[in-house]
Amino acid sequence: METVYTVKGMTCGHCVSSVSAEIGRINGVTGVRIDLATGAVAVTSTEPLAQAAVAAAVDEAGYELIGAQS
Repeated sequence: METVYTVKGMTCGHCVSSVSAEIGRINGVTGVRIDLATGAVAVTSTEPLAQAAVAAAVDEAGYELIGAQS
């Protein structure tokens, strides 16, 4: 399944790497694609993810999760 999140504060390739790495550590995540221009973060996973877990990963990377769309 894929869910698209919006993340605020990413401005460069390092930001993308940090967010990708943190989200990639969540159990069940199989892929992360980020569009830096829009802040869209597409996460593929084997099962639905708790938004709180994704928000915590984004926060750990130093950014803010704004919302999600399935």
